Amino acid sequence: MARCHRELLLLRHGIAEERLDQLEDAPRQLTPEGVERTSRVIQSLVWLDLTCDLVLSSPLVRARQTAELALAGGLAPELELAAALAPLADPLPLLERWLGPLSPRPGWRRLALVGHEPDLSTLAALLIGVPMAQAPQALQLKKAGAALLQCAAPPPSGSPPTGLVGSARLALLLPPRALLGPRIGLAPSGR
Repeated sequence: MARCHRELLLLRHGIAEERLDQLEDAPRQLTPEGVERTSRVIQSLVWLDLTCDLVLSSPLVRARQTAELALAGGLAPELELAAALAPLADPLPLLERWLGPLSPRPGWRRLALVGHEPDLSTLAALLIGVPMAQAPQALQLKKAGAALLQCAAPPPSGSPPTGLVGSARLALLLPPRALLGPRIGLAPSGR
């Protein structure tokens, strides 16, 4: 695989309200614990120098709140909502647009994608080349967990979004427990 200059930081939303019969899925919010843990995870991601040029987020409330915490924590300077990151949507055309030669923002280095499970894990698995039948079981992002994918050269213009399948390398899989550990989140002196 050719050396890549672009990366995707996949970030699952934080701990949210339980889905009850009377509560629809879309308006579920982060719990106070979810806000606190997600904020600490974001501090660790920034400390690890995993800052991004832009956050693309599912429009569902819990994902949008996670993305807003990412902005407030300095993970990225801007946020855009992307329906393609909502549960059961197809994010491949969105990524083809961002990774292709006609990217809405040429020159970006790293994008954060905030979304849901099992969609983000399945996306990561497909991008690293796991066969579709095995993708949902290949890896799992915990709430407020992150995965860093390094992208290969973009597919040629006009190629189908399936050209992205197998085009990335999993660089990091970070469960929130690893990001909330005692050594993470405390910047070294002078930083």
